[in-house]
Amino acid sequence: MWFFGSKGPSGFSSSSTAEEVTQGIDGSALTAIVTGASSGIGVETTRVLALRGVLVVMAVRNVDAGRNVKEAILKEIPGAKIDVMELDLSSMASIRKFASQYQSSNLPLNLLINNAGVVTPFMLSHDGIELQFATNYLGPFLLTDLLSETMKKTARESNIEGRIVNVSSIGHRFTYSEGIRFNKINDESGYSSWYAYGQSKLATILHAKELSRRLKEDGVEITANSLHPGGIPTNIVRHDRFMNGFLHLIGKYFLKSIPQGAATTCYVALHPQVKGVSGEFFMDSNISNPSSMANDVDLAKKLWDFSFTLINPK
Repeated sequence: MWFFGSKGPSGFSSSSTAEEVTQGIDGSALTAIVTGASSGIGVETTRVLALRGVLVVMAVRNVDAGRNVKEAILKEIPGAKIDVMELDLSSMASIRKFASQYQSSNLPLNLLINNAGVVTPFMLSHDGIELQFATNYLGPFLLTDLLSETMKKTARESNIEGRIVNVSSIGHRFTYSEGIRFNKINDESGYSSWYAYGQSKLATILHAKELSRRLKEDGVEITANSLHPGGIPTNIVRHDRFMNGFLHLIGKYFLKSIPQGAATTCYVALHPQVKGVSGEFFMDSNISNPSSMANDVDLAKKLWDFSFTLINPK
């Protein structure tokens, strides 16, 4: 268990912080996009990447909140390179607009960190898709697809490995019995907020697995991995009053701090130990084992094809 703080093969543990796992790493040649960068572990991920010299584009729903975070980081790290851009992952139009603006900026892209996530009661997105599936999985799937050519071009021209990092959750184990409800994604009947969250997080792992397979097949120097950040008292559960209260009550005893929570993301994004490692699931800055469903190659392929029908409706 993480609270024993025992180190894994990487030399890091659940108690390691984002600063500790990136100590001495020079990221000044890198450009990153971090989604959900204005709250929780997104803020700390942004801060630590910037501390290591990375140019960070904060992709956020609330631009004012993003600018406030940027100002706070600049006060601490005057040389930080940070941009703020608007992105609502529950809206395909917003994602397409963001990707188009990013491409127009001619910025390179070495690191794509799909960090944003929500836990909500039953709601449909702008595009009529169940909100957790849309925000936690389908939005990042579309964003990754739209930015893939930019990442491939950057990897080719810079000769630096690109990395795609999907922030998942151990919650992927607690999903519907069929894993992904392909025919019932948007059905309110039988809906469970926590199973829907688990389903969306299972999908993020399957996405990284299938994407990794395709990138290897294409001989592209880009890796794709997923991770569980650890239990962290962030505002992801803002829509669930009971869980919100419960987490804040027990948090100081059982949960990770924000600096510890951002560690695995920063490790997978920057550490040289992870060079060439792809299609893996990380926890506590070490390779870990997800559920058997998360390792199901056929399920990953089926989800990939299903996702393309959702982002390109006829």
